[in-house]
Amino acid sequence: MLLVPTYVAASATHGFGLHAGRAIPAGTRIWEFTPGVDLRFPPETLDPVPEILGVKLRMYCYQEPDGTLVLCGDNARFMNHSFEPNCDDVDGPYTVTRRDIAADEELTYEYRLFDLESRQDGLHDWR
Repeated sequence: MLLVPTYVAASATHGFGLHAGRAIPAGTRIWEFTPGVDLRFPPETLDPVPEILGVKLRMYCYQEPDGTLVLCGDNARFMNHSFEPNCDDVDGPYTVTRRDIAADEELTYEYRLFDLESRQDGLHDWR
């Protein structure tokens, strides 16, 4: 669940992105996994789902090291990838800012640091 004010708006990186609703100091925890808001489920849960819906759901999920899918239940799912991110998932199920973030700046992170699929298969769409 997001812990700071944010909003979704057009992104210079990819379609829509998550933007800071106010200035955020470096080292601020901005998101943490919150049961009841964020969902964890095994990938096979999507097997009976029609393909068009499954593809859309997967686009907004990340995959933990054990293969579990995580779907953020709020706008955190709009955070885009960057090879030079301003946020990081370092020590647990939460995200912190790597540096001071200006109000209205897009929040980004490096998908390969926390998403098994990005780490294994690369980021073909970003090259």
